[in-house]
Parts: sequence; C-alpha cells; structure tokens
Amino acid sequence: AIPTLLLISLVIFLMVDLAPGSPMSEIPRSIPPETRAKMIEALGADQPVFVRYLLWLRQFFLIEPAYLIDGWFGTSLAGDEQRILSWQSRAPVFDVIGDRVARTMTVVGTGYLIAAAIALPIGVYSAYRQYSWFDQLGTFVAMIGYSVPTFFTGVLLIVIFAVNLGWFPSYYDASLKVTDFASLSRQIWQMALPVAVIALFHAAEISRYTRSAMLDTLGQDYVRTARAKGALEGTVVLKHALRNAMIPVITVLALGMPSIFGGSIIVEQVFKINGIGGALIGAIVASDLPMVQTLTFIFAALIVFFNLIADLLYGMMDPRIRYD
Repeated sequence: AIPTLLLISLVIFLMVDLAPGSPMSEIPRSIPPETRAKMIEALGADQPVFVRYLLWLRQFFLIEPAYLIDGWFGTSLAGDEQRILSWQSRAPVFDVIGDRVARTMTVVGTGYLIAAAIALPIGVYSAYRQYSWFDQLGTFVAMIGYSVPTFFTGVLLIVIFAVNLGWFPSYYDASLKVTDFASLSRQIWQMALPVAVIALFHAAEISRYTRSAMLDTLGQDYVRTARAKGALEGTVVLKHALRNAMIPVITVLALGMPSIFGGSIIVEQVFKINGIGGALIGAIVASDLPMVQTLTFIFAALIVFFNLIADLLYGMMDPRIRYD
C-alpha cells in the first residue's frame, strides 16, 4: 500500500500543480510586479515542482506527525520545522482540517450510519420477498434516491420543510456549541435535513447492492441443501445466505466510509456546513495548492486504507479467502 500511496501523492501533486489558476489571481493588478514576485517567493511557489513535492512529502509524513505527537505528549520532536501552510490563510493546513473535521464527521457520519442501518434490512427482506409489494416499493424508492442529485434533494427539502413549513432551519449554524440538553436538541434539529439527504442517497445504493447479493446467494446450492435438510428459514437466511451475501456488500460499505471524512461536498454547500468539503471548494477557488493537495491525498489514502480493511474483513466473513 505504501508504494501505491506514494504514486498517488505524486500524481495528485502534478495534477494540482498543472491545473489552471494562481495564488496571485485574486491580488489587485495595481500591485507592482516586484511585490507580486516577493509574495510568490514567500509562498514558495517559485521553486521547481519536484522540490516542492519533496518538501510537502517530508512535511506530511514526518513534520506533521511530529507536531501531533508534541501536542499529545508535550514533547518537542518537531522543533521549529515549518508545517504545511495554506496559501489562502497562512494557517497550518492540519489546523484548518482539525477545526472542520468534527462537523463533517458528525453530519455525514450520522447520515451514513443511518443509511446502513436502514438499507441492510431492506435489501435482505426485498431479496427474500422478491417481486412482492415491499420489494417493488423498495426498488422504486431506491431508484429515486440514487438517481436524483443530492443538491436537488437538499434544495427540495429546504423549500418544503424549512421555507414553507418552517419545521427545520435552512442552514447549519457552525457556531452552536453543545453544552446542555437544549443545545443538543438544537444540534439534532439543524442536522435533520442534511442527514436525511445523505441517508437517502447512501441507503438507496447500499440496499440495491444488498438485494442483488442476497438474490444471488439465495439461489446457491448450499442454501437449497440447508432447506432440504430441514433447517429453520431464519437460520437459512441469516446464517447461510446473509453471511456470504455480505462479502460484496462489505466493499460498498468500506469504500463509502471515506465519505465520512471527505464529506458530502455538495450537501455541505447546500446547507452551508463549514466542513471539509467547504474547505476543499474554497481552496480550489483560491488556487490554494497545499490545501487542495493535502485534502485530496487524505481522501485517496482513506480509500486505500478502507479497501485494505475490506480485504481483511473478507477473511473474517469467508474462510476460503483467509490470509495466513
């Protein structure tokens, strides 16, 4: 996985560096060229691309973990080494991420967990009762939930439940601090609409994969053999069919986990959630290359990590592919 991550980091860095845009694009044209050149030099943007890449690599894998350890244990491993700085705010990139990651994990993570809790039983029962009214209704709702863009669903829920009915707020108040039951209630209240949008989209995806995997498993010979031996129907479905059907579903669940950290960028923009997705969009608009590079690589690394987790879970679910 390490060579893969290094290759991914290089490709991302080159793509971000070659993308159109400049950190000086929003600077007034009246600023003299000499001053502009000094500003570019202060950002380090005048150095060759591979020099900047090696510096970023050292900062990401050595200096930033050292600062993290120093913060936890009070050591001084990092010393006065320079961290990865945002060109836009001149603040350390990981400090910006740390300020926003809790918001993203709370909203998007809650939506994803609710989606999995709803979708797995629906997918299993839809496959077990194939072509029933429940299966047809679940298929219809899943098609709608997966086909309709999240920005449309978000705007629709805002218009209906926030503007017309006034039941929920139309935006997310990032300044709210949970200190008591009243503030906790307000937090849950303002999370309701974005969580519903995220849960609907992911539940549609997970339920369809679960249904398809269960249908394939229920038709296998070992399931028919278990029924012929007189096993209880619940045992056949839950023990013989579900465990094997979950193997492909694990991939969907594991690869969907990085969305918790990356956030649903569109949903964050619709509901004005000041999370990781908003930081990425703002960095792209401002050509903040260190922020874009770091966030994009973190998302890619999370995909590789959870793909590895999925491979390990395969061995737990299916003894035939256990790793010795």
